[in-house]
Amino acid sequence: MKKAFLTSVVLFLSITAMACPACEKQQPKLLKGITHGAGPDSNWDYVIISITAVIVLSCLFFSVKWLLKPGEKSAAHIKFSILNLD
Repeated sequence: MKKAFLTSVVLFLSITAMACPACEKQQPKLLKGITHGAGPDSNWDYVIISITAVIVLSCLFFSVKWLLKPGEKSAAHIKFSILNLD
């Protein structure tokens, strides 16, 4: 029952995520059928989105990396002024 419910939710979300025919006509070839609304106004929109994606992915990478392996081994680190290791 749970598996059928999750499958139906995923199928519903994937169908609603597709662009409608009116929006599909406004999109450039690269984004056709993927997004709703008007397409990018110029090539600068692609540049801005690319730079933003690089920043977001690098932040995600370093967040996960430093969460899993912080590497703070110095006895003078600020965390040791708060934590009592006794």
